[in-house]
Amino acid sequence: MPQPPKITVLGSLNMDISVTVPRLAGPGETVLGSAARLQPGGKGANQAVAAARLGASVRMAGCCGGDDFGRALRSALEAAGVDVAAVRILAGVPSGLALITVDTDGENSITVAPGANGLAGQQEVAASAAAGCDVLILSAEIPVPVLAGALDRARASGVMTVLNLAPAPPDASGLLAAGADWLIVNAPEAGAVLGRPVADPNEAQTAAADLAGSGAGHVVITLGRDGAVLAGPDGALAVPGFSVPSVDSVGAGDAFVAALGVAVASGATPPEAVRLACAAAATAVTRPGAQEGLPTGADVLAATGVRWPLG
Repeated sequence: MPQPPKITVLGSLNMDISVTVPRLAGPGETVLGSAARLQPGGKGANQAVAAARLGASVRMAGCCGGDDFGRALRSALEAAGVDVAAVRILAGVPSGLALITVDTDGENSITVAPGANGLAGQQEVAASAAAGCDVLILSAEIPVPVLAGALDRARASGVMTVLNLAPAPPDASGLLAAGADWLIVNAPEAGAVLGRPVADPNEAQTAAADLAGSGAGHVVITLGRDGAVLAGPDGALAVPGFSVPSVDSVGAGDAFVAALGVAVASGATPPEAVRLACAAAATAVTRPGAQEGLPTGADVLAATGVRWPLG
């Protein structure tokens, strides 16, 4: 059996408070929903769990509070087989918190209180490079200077990077110039970075090519059920999505990012990696919850017919 790829994830840890509603509320509107569910989440932690479930050896770097939520977040990562030695506990600081509403079509609305995630700093930059890895995955629920510092270190060490600008920060241009090997954004995030709307797959292909020209080696814009577009040295192409019943889209983007990182670390070509990532994300939407809904390779095969490369 080949050795599993080594993935380091630098990002956020949040406790998710989720409520299912008949429809997402508009401005000034109150909508009654289900009983609230508390579940471990955060983009970084979700990506770490997703990569571990897909067969990678995973370390997590980030911050949580010294509170009950922080202890639960670390325990959830450990239960998934993720190394949490680089998760720093900040005494007297609340852990990150995400307020999530999910409608009956699986669409969601999310508000995040960063808490300890907002205090990530140079210790996390150092932790991201403290152990060798094949791919470093980064997401933007932590301060931009931390992301920039980690990208610089990874480039100097020859480590492949996957940067997920979710949410897209106001000063994203500097991060793009840092030269991530892979940039992953959804259509609204691509629009925020470029300063123009990205409304359909054709616009997404043009946007991906424009973002690739800003410094990233490969750019992927995810399009939900329509799949994704990929732009890079070999041009731009559309990768179709998978038709699956949608239960909950929370965590699907994180499944995509993690799956792509594991796929490229395992030697997949860029188009193959994006197709595998689309399959993992599609599988995630068929299952409720953020971390609870993240799939294994067997789940991906059952939901989409796509065979995951790691057994």
